[in-house]
Amino acid sequence: MELPLTPARMISFSDGVIAVIITIMVLELRVPAHDVSNAEGIRRLVPILAIYALSFLEVGIYWVNHHYMVDDLEHVSHGLLWSNLSFLFTLSLIPFATAWVGQRGISPFALSLYSICSALPAVTWFILSTLVVRHTRKAYTGSLTKQVASSALYLGAIPVSYHSETCAILMIAAIAPLWLVPPKSRRQPDRVRKM
Repeated sequence: MELPLTPARMISFSDGVIAVIITIMVLELRVPAHDVSNAEGIRRLVPILAIYALSFLEVGIYWVNHHYMVDDLEHVSHGLLWSNLSFLFTLSLIPFATAWVGQRGISPFALSLYSICSALPAVTWFILSTLVVRHTRKAYTGSLTKQVASSALYLGAIPVSYHSETCAILMIAAIAPLWLVPPKSRRQPDRVRKM
């Protein structure tokens, strides 16, 4: 008789992969060469620091919400494991897009690449969360509306970047506030009665 797979290993593996993703991004931050002044070095670092902060926040939001999403899982299926792995793969592309923007600068192509690499985890997140909902029979972590809005903003930033880079950046940055507030708890804590 096969025992059901527990979610603990999936959660631990996900935490590890996400920690590596964040570590890879910070390793891309380089101290400017000695031939520039400190002020000029900081000025040159501002774009990469901004895109790093945005990417860190994006990955961090996924990490936090991943915990909320898998909290109710009692067992995992083969499909859930592969879906989670697909999500982690697409999430691991964010450091590449972050480095591209940091090294090549802000351009329509760089913003399009960043938007695509940000939209892919949103798509795989939707698939993963759909499977989790089927297993737990509980509501989506984060509303479906937020998931669709996030994907639409990422994908919409691609054509917009060729008309206005500023608008595209604002569209991408607008997604983070949607997810910063944790989802409403699906469980109500037991009230402690006063004696």
